[in-house]
Amino acid sequence: MSSVVGAESGTPLPCISAAKSSGRANRYQSRPTFDEGVLEPYDEQIVNPKAAPPHWAPACTDRELTLHQLSPYIGKLKSVIARDLVEQYTTPGQLVVDPFCGSGTVSLEAACLGRRVFASDASSYAITLTRAKLGPPASEETALCYVDRLGCKIAALPDPDLRAVPPWVRRFFHAKTLAETIKIANFLKSRSQHFYLAALLGILHHQRPGFLSYPSSALVPYLRTRKFPPDKYPDMYAYRPVIPRLRAKVSRAFKRPPAHSPSHFVEASRRSFVHNVTLPPAIDCVITSPPYMNALDYIRDNRLRLWLLDEPHSESQERTNSTLRGFRASMLNLASKIERRTKKGAHCIFVVGERVARSRPCYPSRELARAFLTNAPSFQLQEIMRDHIPDIRRARRARTGVKVEHFLVFRRVR
Repeated sequence: MSSVVGAESGTPLPCISAAKSSGRANRYQSRPTFDEGVLEPYDEQIVNPKAAPPHWAPACTDRELTLHQLSPYIGKLKSVIARDLVEQYTTPGQLVVDPFCGSGTVSLEAACLGRRVFASDASSYAITLTRAKLGPPASEETALCYVDRLGCKIAALPDPDLRAVPPWVRRFFHAKTLAETIKIANFLKSRSQHFYLAALLGILHHQRPGFLSYPSSALVPYLRTRKFPPDKYPDMYAYRPVIPRLRAKVSRAFKRPPAHSPSHFVEASRRSFVHNVTLPPAIDCVITSPPYMNALDYIRDNRLRLWLLDEPHSESQERTNSTLRGFRASMLNLASKIERRTKKGAHCIFVVGERVARSRPCYPSRELARAFLTNAPSFQLQEIMRDHIPDIRRARRARTGVKVEHFLVFRRVR
C-alpha cells in the first residue's frame, strides 16, 4: 500500500495506491485504486437505510429563525434537520465544523444551541451569507437605524458608470435602481457589513414589488419578460428605490430572532476551498453537505449575486466537485484532515444528494464512503438515513435530478 502526503502537515498518510501508466495515459496517473473491503458496511446498510424522521418532511419556514430566510440559496439543508443533527450528535460547548457551509444553516443552528462553530466555503456568496447569520445586529431597532444612516451616506456618493457593467446584468434592472444597488453593495463590502450585504442580496431579484429587479425568478435569475411584457406591466419595469426595500427586508429578518447572539459561539468563518482550508484542532463533530455532484450549478444559479460580490462568473475551482474525479479528490482531502483534527468519539455526518439518470440512481454517497473510510481509518460507518425530497431542485441540461438525500453517520472509534 502506498501513501499520499497530508494536506496540512506534509506527513505521509497510509491510504491509497495510484494506478501507474505512461504515454497517452499519463493523465490517469493520479487516479486512485481503493480497497473495496472498506465499503462492506456501506453496501450492507444502503440496501435498507433508516428512514428519516417524519417531522423532517413538512416545510419549516413558518417556525424557523427568520435569519435562515435572509437570502435564497439553492439546495440548502432544512433548518429542522440541521437542528436535529446538532442536538443528537453534540452537547453544548462542543465544536461543530461545516467545511461546505453554504447558506450557514448548520452553523446558525449549532451556535443557537450553544455549540462553538467553524464554517468555511469556497463561494463568496456562501461565506457572506453565513457570516451575516452568525453576526446579526443586536436588535431590529439598531439594524434599521443603520439602514437609515446608510441611505444618507449613499445619497452623497457619485453614481457609478453603468457602461462598465456587463450588458447581461443591466438587463435585469432599471438604471437608477442598479446604480443605487452598486453604490450600497460597494459601501457595505468596504466595511465588511455582511448582514446588510446579505439582506441586499436577498432582495436582488424577483417579480414581487419588494425586490429590485425587473420580473425575474426568485431562486435563479431568469427574466420573465414573456409572462410580464413591459407594455402590459409598465410598473414592474419602473425605478425601485433600494433603501425602503432593504429596510423592509431587515425587518423581516428579525421576525423570529435567535434568543442570544450567535456571534458569541463563532470560532472562525473562512472563505476557502476544501483543499486549502485548515481545520481547527479537537473537533467534536463535522456536519456538512458537499456540493451535489453534477446536480446543481451554484455559480450559474447565483450569477447576479456573485457578480455584485466581485466573484467572476467563469470557470471556478468549485466546479471540480461536479465531476467524479473532483468529488473524489475533495472527499479524500477532507477525510485526511478530519482524521487528524477530530477527537476520539467524534461524529462526522455527511448529507449527500443522490443523482437519478435515465431512471437509475447513481450514489455519490458510495464514492464519499469509500474515500472517507480510506483516508479516515479511525472512523466507522454507524448508520445511513434516507430522506426523499421533492423535485424542487432544478435539473438542467447535462445535469441530473436529485431525488433522495442520504445521511452518512461516521463515528471515530480510536
